[in-house]
Amino acid sequence: MEQIAEKVTIRCAGSSMVGRFYRASGQARASVLLNAATGVPQRYYRHFAQWAVQQGLNVLTYDYRDFGESLNGHLKDSPLTMADWMLEDQSAALAALADLAPRGPIWVLGHSLGGLGVAFHDYPARVTRITTIGSGFAHHWDHPWSYRPVVLAFWFLLGPLATALMGYLPGKSLRFGADLPAGVYWQWRRWCTSREFFASDIGSALPYPKDESPLPQLRICVAKDDVVVPPSGVQRYADSLRASGAQFVTFDPAQYGRPTLGHIELLGAGNKAIWADLLALSQTADNCVEVASA
Repeated sequence: MEQIAEKVTIRCAGSSMVGRFYRASGQARASVLLNAATGVPQRYYRHFAQWAVQQGLNVLTYDYRDFGESLNGHLKDSPLTMADWMLEDQSAALAALADLAPRGPIWVLGHSLGGLGVAFHDYPARVTRITTIGSGFAHHWDHPWSYRPVVLAFWFLLGPLATALMGYLPGKSLRFGADLPAGVYWQWRRWCTSREFFASDIGSALPYPKDESPLPQLRICVAKDDVVVPPSGVQRYADSLRASGAQFVTFDPAQYGRPTLGHIELLGAGNKAIWADLLALSQTADNCVEVASA
């Protein structure tokens, strides 16, 4: 039977976000905050959330400000950036989950953008596990040749031209995914076309990393066949978190009997077989993935 999610309002920096809280029956073993990938609406994660509830987990999903159900007004008027979503929105959602589930451990699951802010967040003691999937320092030359024309058009041709003309990224019209605020696109573009990724924004749009802050169990994961944020970029991200004891984990589609796991698709309904290992719920998780110290 499908779990009915509670619609919640998450206050953030004078505005609000719309979330969905999936509550486990009985006492939950943990509460999961699911930080979404760029341009992926929270409804995409409903299958994962329903599955997690059956494993005894609470789950909070939400849409970043000025996106999905959280869109207020027109995208052309949005002042938001990628850093705003990564810092303010994710922090507000974590605080909201702590209020919705006042007892027990909290696990953070970050998908792509959702896992890029690890070094910048102050995690309360209740956060005992952080897992990122497809989060990495992607550069446009990292992508395989088969995917590179799409990337180059997105960053250097159709993407910037359309965003400059429209005042927002018309991703749906361009068949590049979702519509996004211009500030999100331009900052995202700057990061992914620089070998330094977001380092140039540290001290301005981004705070200095909390290098001395101890982190809970941290796993930086990626599918071997991810062409959007390839394993090489995820490995670089894991390396940057080496002092925090990060584990770099790769998932091989063949070990799950799947032709592909992908980037966005990994948390879609078709890849349910991997989810227990992703959250390290399975007793055989270490046998199904390649694990290396970052």
